[in-house]
Amino acid sequence: MELKIIQETENPLFGRKEIVASVASEIAPPRTEILSALSKKFSVPEENVKIKRILGNFGSKEFDVMANVYSSADEKNAVEIKKKKEAEAEKRMAEAAKAAETPEEPKAEEKIVEEEKKETGENKAEEKTE
Repeated sequence: MELKIIQETENPLFGRKEIVASVASEIAPPRTEILSALSKKFSVPEENVKIKRILGNFGSKEFDVMANVYSSADEKNAVEIKKKKEAEAEKRMAEAAKAAETPEEPKAEEKIVEEEKKETGENKAEEKTE
């Protein structure tokens, strides 16, 4: 996969570089590969890059990529609108982190088993006294 920068525009209002690049590849390159190539090219973490579009023409092995490279992840999160999948993934991660912090109560099944043990223990004690 070859990445060639066609146009690079600095946008100080949003604190980003708007990139138009061309990628030569046999098949449509995955977003993860383009993301890592752009982050290496501009020496920024992958979290600071937002790929807007990957366009290909039928029969061509050239793909046009439009992306924004931010100086920090905070600027990216303040400007970019998150896709529904990204928002749901973050929500699940937050819930998982919250669940890991709070101690879990015994599950309903465990409570029932504990109650049965107590009852059978009491019944055995009654049988011995008779």
